[in-house]
Amino acid sequence: MDYTAKQGGFRQRKLHPNMRLRNASPDNPGGSRLFEDTSAAAAGSHSGHSNRPGPPAAGYPQQPALSGPVSDLAMAYGSSLASQGREIMDKNLDRFIPISKLKYYFAVDTLYVGKKLGLLVFPYMHESWEVNYQQDTPVAPRFDVNAPDLYIPAMGFITYILVAGLALGTQNRFSPELLGVQASSAFVWLIMEVLAVLLSLYLVTVKTDLTTVDLLAFSGYKYVGMIIGVVAGLLFGRLAYYLSLLWCCVAIFVFTIRTLRLKLLSESAAEGRLVRGTRNQLRMYLTMSIAAAQPVFMYWFTYQLVR
Repeated sequence: MDYTAKQGGFRQRKLHPNMRLRNASPDNPGGSRLFEDTSAAAAGSHSGHSNRPGPPAAGYPQQPALSGPVSDLAMAYGSSLASQGREIMDKNLDRFIPISKLKYYFAVDTLYVGKKLGLLVFPYMHESWEVNYQQDTPVAPRFDVNAPDLYIPAMGFITYILVAGLALGTQNRFSPELLGVQASSAFVWLIMEVLAVLLSLYLVTVKTDLTTVDLLAFSGYKYVGMIIGVVAGLLFGRLAYYLSLLWCCVAIFVFTIRTLRLKLLSESAAEGRLVRGTRNQLRMYLTMSIAAAQPVFMYWFTYQLVR
């Protein structure tokens, strides 16, 4: 309410709701402007463009649920569990497949691959089969053609699957399911072959420096002859398949015997004359069995692809 003098009396003056009384200030000493319109400010406060942050929404706290010490303790405990699990897994896995040494088996170059493929197909003229060592460590495969590698077996397995799909396609028998069965059966039998060799080495009590990866490499070299046989059969007929596969089977037999003989019979030479005899014969039989199994698998996985 505001009362103003008029003709010796007073009359009442009502203020607008959006008008407020403004006191005198240094900028306005006389207080000439008694009222200020605040309707714009009121409208702005009710609009959605206000810059003033609102209260946090319910259920979304601004601070994390865990305090600093508790979260640090949980993170430290989780990282320790993860490191322990990684160490246990690496330790148990290295017993069978030394993951840290896989780089050695893929240290190849183009010259090595060419020489190794020639050795797998024509092993008869090769003289020295010993692996070279440097300070009790075998040299990388690219420096020694006798060193085992995983590049040729891996590429041979993939190429064999592709050639098998091509052969099935030429016979109007291709299907993803049939190609998957072909690939899975070849892989499973490769693993079973390696496991059977490891079990045989354990039963015969042969102490050798052959690792699981070495056996996997030697067992995977047969894919080269399988590819040659299937491609020859697709190009020149079934007779070419049998002739080329026979050549590759004999070649892989000779290659396996000459390679594993140094690995399995080297301990026999170091044992002396008294403990040779029967154990030496078992080692020789085991070497012959591993070498004879390669042509069997080569024929088994290829004969149905050429008709």
